[in-house]
Amino acid sequence: MSSATDAPDATELPPTLRWRDDALVLLDQTRLPAIETLTVRTVAELVSAIRRLVVRGAPALGVAGAFGVVLARREGIDPEVIASARPTAVNLRRGVERAAAAADPLAEARAVLAEDVASCHAIGDRGAALLTELCGDRPLSLHTHCNAGALACVEWGTALGVVRSLHAAGRVSLVVADETRPLLQGSRITAVELAAIGVAHRVVVDGAAGSVIARGLVDAVVVGADRIAANGDVANKIGTYPLALAAARAGIPFVVAAPETTVDPGTASGAEIEIEERDPAEVVVGFDAWNPAFDVTPADLVTAIVTDTRVWRP
Repeated sequence: MSSATDAPDATELPPTLRWRDDALVLLDQTRLPAIETLTVRTVAELVSAIRRLVVRGAPALGVAGAFGVVLARREGIDPEVIASARPTAVNLRRGVERAAAAADPLAEARAVLAEDVASCHAIGDRGAALLTELCGDRPLSLHTHCNAGALACVEWGTALGVVRSLHAAGRVSLVVADETRPLLQGSRITAVELAAIGVAHRVVVDGAAGSVIARGLVDAVVVGADRIAANGDVANKIGTYPLALAAARAGIPFVVAAPETTVDPGTASGAEIEIEERDPAEVVVGFDAWNPAFDVTPADLVTAIVTDTRVWRP
């Protein structure tokens, strides 16, 4: 069941997800900037919502997966169908497995949610301190890709959590947000979040990103991650790797912000990460297309990975 409102006052964004009346209520991110929610009461509805990107972002998927176990227990369904709904983001499987191992899945899911909130605030503060160390104690112009903000998590965000922490200290002059083809998470979601928190921003087409960096218009690149391999290779939304190349060429920091749960010790390198291939119809109609959802940035292009527990310089 969906409910809708008019396009939002950007200062009043609802939560990404919440458990209410024995159901999971999701902000439908396919409809942004219009505000619509989707109430999920079955495993099939949740799997569909995950695959359609109603809920998206590695941390948010982890929380949604944990609550999905509650639905699965109620229906007598193996929660593996939830864990495998999207293959690249490791948090989804971890959330499912953690709740499935608990005697009380609902209590465990609520714990996963609370931990995500605390994790994002820690990432934001640690990332802000790192960028101050790398770039100096001055207002910064930052470049980001896709959406790694509150709407990719429960609140605050990872990459945008770093932006929020810097902004709270008066140290953000501008955020450049790639539109993020083909589903426009940057122009539809990140821009809405930045407006909501009062951060000056500009959206650029993906093809302009390298040029923006080469022209010296940004001081650092900050992105999220969907899976981080044991060697520091990073899987993130398609289009991230070119940003890392441009940042390396320009000599500016390329920082990845993600919870420690996104680091996957069981995946030795990026070569082992399964890359989700999405429907060609998202790109073109009537023609074939290659539509990978993610790419892998090698560890040697990553200045630092900021998690809720450490700064890792792979």
